[in-house]
Amino acid sequence: MSEAQSVTGKQGIARELTAFQHNILVILGKEPMYGLAIKRELEDYYGTEVNHGRLYPNLDELVGMGLVEKSELDKRTNQYELTDDGYAAVMDQIEWSLSKLVTDDERAEELRDLVDEQQ
Repeated sequence: MSEAQSVTGKQGIARELTAFQHNILVILGKEPMYGLAIKRELEDYYGTEVNHGRLYPNLDELVGMGLVEKSELDKRTNQYELTDDGYAAVMDQIEWSLSKLVTDDERAEELRDLVDEQQ
């Protein structure tokens, strides 16, 4: 398999992720985190409780896809970190979303202002 086919295959997998899984990747883009910290970030975003039975199977699936790396902080706590492929998946989603959203110079300027506010 060529490198281009490998990248396309990974993009295809990443494009099949749920919104919940994409949100996990975005959260991990900030810094590596342990499960409960990810859970809190998601709860802040959704404004409701996120069940452990939803979070951890999704984290395990992302690890299995190679988008997230799991390591042991201590005997009871795992840390999750975005891989390069996970970062590429986040960027692919952002690029695709922006390509559909930006239709004229005025909207492009609004997006630039939004990005500037975040920095």
